[in-house]
Amino acid sequence: MTPQSILREPLVHFLALGAILFVVGGVLGGDPGPESTDIVVTQGKIDQLADGFRRTWQRPPTEPELYGLVEDFIKEEIFYREALAMGLEDDDAVIRRRLRQKMEFFTQDLALQADPTQEELQQYLDANGEKYRRDGRVSFLQVFFNVDRRGDAAQADAAALRERLHGLGTNVNVTELGDPIMLGNVFEGVRESDVERLFGRAFADTVMQVDTARWVGPVESGYGLHLVFVGDRVEGTVPSLRDAVVEVRRDVLAERQRTLNEEVYQRFRERYDVRIDWPEWVEPDTAIAERP
Repeated sequence: MTPQSILREPLVHFLALGAILFVVGGVLGGDPGPESTDIVVTQGKIDQLADGFRRTWQRPPTEPELYGLVEDFIKEEIFYREALAMGLEDDDAVIRRRLRQKMEFFTQDLALQADPTQEELQQYLDANGEKYRRDGRVSFLQVFFNVDRRGDAAQADAAALRERLHGLGTNVNVTELGDPIMLGNVFEGVRESDVERLFGRAFADTVMQVDTARWVGPVESGYGLHLVFVGDRVEGTVPSLRDAVVEVRRDVLAERQRTLNEEVYQRFRERYDVRIDWPEWVEPDTAIAERP
């Protein structure tokens, strides 16, 4: 790995940021520790408070409002230090979770610093194409046979009607055939996912695969049996990067952040000697015991 590529690594940026924050914290009036009684509200901190107000209210704070922001910061700092001195943060799940989130926010900022290149987006789309597949659409007629009502005769009745319909195509009134069903008999340009939702996965697979312009079946669903005539069908496709760039970019950045979070965590974890005192009724394997 070249020096230039190392400098571009997000983890290097994160560790450098940590060192910078440590130094800058002292300059800008950061937390000097719970035992200190000195509170310094620097110009940098005041600018930060004013900027936060401006982003929220879309205007700068008035002088009394700025005084209030500074006083509120001082109050928060005092209570924070006193709480740390009393050990109130110990075993507090909410505080622990919040501090973890703040650490992860650092990696989020780093992950978003560089916009993904077109090549990176295309590679991600190529590797995860099924995730972005657009639904196919299908138009079909169906004739329903109620197995609960017809019993063992349902299969034979459906097969007999299918033979009669072979030469008729769509020149029939399907609402007068078979048994009534609340879903209807005619479906135009229905999404594959909607077919699955209405009739089940097996039925949807059939109508998206069988030959068009002929009666087929009986096809089984959760309701019973069906004869099906598929008139038109558009297969589902993986979109081009141009058509899916918003979703792909979002997922690339999310994946980048997850990866960076894990890299940072593993780097920090190497600094700790972790011991897990499992209860007697747990028999973890060696890998889990050493690296959860």
